[in-house]
Amino acid sequence: MNDIQYKMIINGERVSSATTFPVINPDNEQTVAHVPQIEAQQVEAVLAAAEQGFKLWSKVSVADREKLILAYANLLEQHKDEIVDILISESGKPIDNAEYDFGMLVTCLRYFVEEAKRVEQPVIVDPDGRFHHYIQRQPIGVAVGFLAWNFPLLNFGYKLAPVLATGCSSIIKPSQVTPLATLRCAELALEVGFPAGVINVITSNDYDVTNPLLTSKIPALFTMIGSTNSGVKAMQTACTSVKHFSVELGGNAPVIVYDDAEVKKAAHNIIDLKYGNSGQVCVSPNRCFVHESVYQEFIAEAKAHAEGLVLGAGRGEGRQMGPVINAKERKRILSLVDDAVTKGATLTLGGKVPASRTKGFYMEPTILTNVSVDMSVAREEIFGPVLPIIQFSDADDIIALANDCEYGLSAYVYTTNLKRGMQAANEIQAGSVCINEVHYAVHLPHGGLKQSGVGKDCSRYSLEEYLTNKRVSILVND
Repeated sequence: MNDIQYKMIINGERVSSATTFPVINPDNEQTVAHVPQIEAQQVEAVLAAAEQGFKLWSKVSVADREKLILAYANLLEQHKDEIVDILISESGKPIDNAEYDFGMLVTCLRYFVEEAKRVEQPVIVDPDGRFHHYIQRQPIGVAVGFLAWNFPLLNFGYKLAPVLATGCSSIIKPSQVTPLATLRCAELALEVGFPAGVINVITSNDYDVTNPLLTSKIPALFTMIGSTNSGVKAMQTACTSVKHFSVELGGNAPVIVYDDAEVKKAAHNIIDLKYGNSGQVCVSPNRCFVHESVYQEFIAEAKAHAEGLVLGAGRGEGRQMGPVINAKERKRILSLVDDAVTKGATLTLGGKVPASRTKGFYMEPTILTNVSVDMSVAREEIFGPVLPIIQFSDADDIIALANDCEYGLSAYVYTTNLKRGMQAANEIQAGSVCINEVHYAVHLPHGGLKQSGVGKDCSRYSLEEYLTNKRVSILVND
């Protein structure tokens, strides 16, 4: 894969452009490939293609959609090793993380088309008995999706699968940092036989060029996964016409470890999630509140478990943690650590660039203790391999501390007291709350409150965002 030139997929064809930009492997800092920089006239062409693709695909029955979608999932699996290798080369993921990322794409394709067969079209009782009323569910139209770089194929699955299942059409822009595996997957869709214009995947690192995807009246839905700042800017740009929005944005997830928690299980659970994907996960535990009575025990268990991690990408051995995505992000994360230490936090583990890694954007797994809630590392989304641990006591209003944040994507609670766990779940302001074990799955709704976004990925609640609610009334008794 030495400097391969990938192509965009527009209107059922592989398309290049006059200029390209590079994709860098964060494991070794080498250029993996160049991808097209979409041009203004190509943006107009992809909008027209998606509009026409919607007209065709929306008329295809769910049964016939299913045949193509399942054929696509099967074809992707036949190319799994190739796609996973591409994904590793652009993201620096360890093999288990890359295989999970790929697996979620095919899981989403199969789940959403099955769920589309269960869409309800309820009848509404007419009080006078004169009309038969029902709700008709129809595909909403063209969906524009902007993806994040941390889980390229999972994100692709979250957005493409409900599009295909409902009869919509798509224009998807993967992150300019990790577009390669997504482009390859889109290329394979050409072999399946979807109507031209249904699946369009474009690449760009210039928002001025792609802004017409947002300002055009053609898209009915704008959906994205990314930072809150990027989401707000995109929605502001898109408000030139009426559109639907479904955006999964930033997070700063609290963890509450109560005095009656199973401490070892809690520590291992949180460490595994924290350093998965090098901490570059929107639901990553960022503010770890631990009761003073189990504080030292938790730190010891967490540190010991984190010390078992091995830095590396791809098909290595052991519990691997890969690099962060680029030098800019690593510098930002390290500055949060330095700021916390300057303000009184203790560097209990890591906190540096590993001396053994002269190439790649690696950072040691890091644990900060004696962190206070006013430090930047506890106020800002870290998006890196740093776990700040904050001590609390019975005198603290721990739910208020957990909620003292502009974000509300996810939260984690560890306690053996059912009443306490249920109360925390009820009062914590987050789109998902996991009690005693981290758990995410395609059938469970995923999305945030407050500044973490609007709408849902996964589950039937996501599918509904790609469908209209049309009321039909038929006079039956004049």
